[in-house]
Order: sequence, then structure tokens, then C-alpha cells
Amino acid sequence: QVQVEESGGGLVQAGGSLRLSCATSGRTSDDAAMAWFRQAPAKEREFVAAIRWIGGRTVYADSGKGRFTISRENAKDTVWLQMNSLKPEDTGVYYCAAGSYMRKNPADYLAWGQGTQVTVSS
Repeated sequence: QVQVEESGGGLVQAGGSLRLSCATSGRTSDDAAMAWFRQAPAKEREFVAAIRWIGGRTVYADSGKGRFTISRENAKDTVWLQMNSLKPEDTGVYYCAAGSYMRKNPADYLAWGQGTQVTVSS
């Protein structure tokens, strides 16, 4: 089964930037898509962005369009989430997940990392 590990979170002021990394291992052809989700305290886990390994097609939640960019490097089995113009409402634990399809429902992803905390101060 694919293993997933996130890194790159931290504390940043509003308007700042962070780049999250997601390293994978044991990936197979069934793990065709990678996604980022986030979860704020007392809130449900929500979709942020997703990308396909083959072709690089991407999809974003409205909350991140124009500010977040998801990318991947197949040779390194790594996915990144570049986050610019961060807002306090972007605060939460960010999770990377692997799945067979590029979907927005967390239930469609079977492999998850432990998460990395992102805190945006006002």
C-alpha cells in the first residue's frame, strides 16, 4: 500500500506563503491521483486540491483558486502545494492523500499522511 508523508507546515502571517510537500512510496498504478485536504478545529475535513500523476490534470476548491498551486514530480514521487496570499481562515491541519480517482470526497482516498499544521496569523 502506498505510504504518504507531509511536511512543510508552520506559522506564517496573513499574506505570506508556504509550500507543503507530500512524499510517497510504494505507489502503484491504482494510486492515480493525489489530493490535499485540510481540517480546522471543530470542522469537517475539506478538499483543497488534487492532481493526477499522469498528465498532471488539476482541480481546486474555490477557496484556493488563484492562490494555491498543486504540482507533482513523478520521478520523485512527490507532490507539492504552493500556498500564496494566505489568510487566517486557511489555518488547519493539511493532509495529503492518495486515491484512484481525482475526487473531492475524502472517503474516496484510502491512504493518508499524518498531516502538517498550518497556522496563519492575522
